[in-house]
Amino acid sequence: MAKKIKVTQTRSVIGRPKDQKLTIEALGLGRINKTVTKDSTPQIEGMLRKVAHLVNVTEG
Repeated sequence: MAKKIKVTQTRSVIGRPKDQKLTIEALGLGRINKTVTKDSTPQIEGMLRKVAHLVNVTEG
């Protein structure tokens, strides 16, 4: 079973490039302080690297 991670959006996407906005949306985020739980897969890890400056990631 894949390790679970909690992803919390900490910064706004206003003024960010479109690909970053779409990545935040694909992760199920979109509002500051919204948290989602995801499986830690290579695809999710890549998405998180792309928007690492907008989110906070914790294990759980």
